[in-house]
Amino acid sequence: MEKSLRTPAQDALLNLLRAKRKALGINQADVGSRLDQYQSFVSKYEKGQRRLDVIEFCAIARALDQHPAELLRELVDAADL
Repeated sequence: MEKSLRTPAQDALLNLLRAKRKALGINQADVGSRLDQYQSFVSKYEKGQRRLDVIEFCAIARALDQHPAELLRELVDAADL
């Protein structure tokens, strides 16, 4: 298994999270505020400079008004995992 930050599956995750944020019409600072984090935290994971653990993924899903399991299902379908 490749450990790079820039795998196709990782790119699919970042694209999905970015698309969900934009569909809500909110910016990175808004997501950061919902997570009690700085905007730079959101920027770093959206740019692929930082990987997310499962707990962070769940928190981000909730901040994007998504159920984590449904968002994961979308990722599995999009990335063909």
